[in-house]
Amino acid sequence: MTLKEALQLGQGQLRELKQELRAKAEELRELNAYVGFEESGDGVPVLVKDNISVEGWPVTCGSRILEGYVAPFDATAIANMRRHGFSPFGRANMDEFAMGSSTESSAYGPTRNPHDPMRVPGGSSGGSAAAVAAGIALAALGSDTGGSIRQPAAFCGIVGMKPTYGRVSRYGLVAYGSSLDQIGPMTQNVEDAAILYDALAGWDPKDSTSFHGVYEPVASKLDGSRKFRIAVVDDYIDRASEPVKKRLWALVDELRREGHTIIHKEMMDAKYDIAAYYITATAEAATNLQRFDGVRYGRRADNPLNLANLYIKSRSEGFGDEVKRRILLGNFVLSSGYYDAYYMKAQKVRRLIREEYRAVFADVDLLLMPVTPTTAFAFGSKKSPLEMYLEDLYTISLNLAGLPGISVPVGSDDDGMPIGVQLIADAWQEQTLFDGALSIEQLVH
Repeated sequence: MTLKEALQLGQGQLRELKQELRAKAEELRELNAYVGFEESGDGVPVLVKDNISVEGWPVTCGSRILEGYVAPFDATAIANMRRHGFSPFGRANMDEFAMGSSTESSAYGPTRNPHDPMRVPGGSSGGSAAAVAAGIALAALGSDTGGSIRQPAAFCGIVGMKPTYGRVSRYGLVAYGSSLDQIGPMTQNVEDAAILYDALAGWDPKDSTSFHGVYEPVASKLDGSRKFRIAVVDDYIDRASEPVKKRLWALVDELRREGHTIIHKEMMDAKYDIAAYYITATAEAATNLQRFDGVRYGRRADNPLNLANLYIKSRSEGFGDEVKRRILLGNFVLSSGYYDAYYMKAQKVRRLIREEYRAVFADVDLLLMPVTPTTAFAFGSKKSPLEMYLEDLYTISLNLAGLPGISVPVGSDDDGMPIGVQLIADAWQEQTLFDGALSIEQLVH
């Protein structure tokens, strides 16, 4: 069932639908896509990632340090969603504080990919992606700081969309990287993503980074017949694994035959994106996560010797290894003597990335590239944090530049694991992005 169909159901039919989804979740409990199963409201049920506040629900961000914390208010995205006929329905598992690409770092245990339980669903919105792919959620909310919607969407074979920075309010989203985070839809098809995006987007006076301008809904004007000028970066596709590379080059040929204009572009080596992102994101994470000290929120360590010891014990017991690693990195790049050498230099690179995208979109409508270097990998196959960080190779530059992007499933490899393609549009051009995504969806189906 699509969101469009679900929005037309009566209350009795909606109750039956929720019962069916709950039963499906029980059948597939081994996927561990859910942290908890609650519901709030009478609208069409939408799964919610565990870092988005829903009044009266626990919000833990997949971390022990927020055990026992209950959100006292709705995030603006949730309030907007309710006004458009949707209701929060269940909590989705995630990498702790959205720091990861596999949902292995959750305090609740890993989520499994419904296409192969021995492989990861991606991250950090892995629970959201797995639930939608398995049919135990019609749609879900995720958050995207460096690819956390698009990458799991690609691994699980669903649609995942990151809006332009500022298009969806961050009020009520537990912050990881404040200049990078965006809430977005994860759905079974492009039209559903557009419908849910319309429900989420809009200016919010509670969020100082929210875009205060004219907003035009996109779902009612979707047009998959439009022809676009589409940029392709050859080196980006060629660096992907053989199955991803083969499918994307075939897709480029299919788009050309359908009447789209393909333009080959060059962009800077993505290693600079990785460096700029992990300096910026860890610096912002260290700042945002200092509030979790065992006093104001969640878990507090037992029997501390003094106040300083309370902070140390609470944070040591509450945070997982990856979160600790990124806090340490963030504090290092912000420290005296290293701030100019690392953080300031990363901001200069970030500006270069924005300018590079601006130059590309002066000539084209859309940019096509991989979402991930490979299809979903096996649990435990990434032996170092750096290997895991490289999974974000193709997604993080959008967050640094504040641009919208979408992952659309376009096939699978020889093992039956989904392959996704990423489309990128210029800032505020969500209509173009969704129309381009719909044209690809119609082409491959």
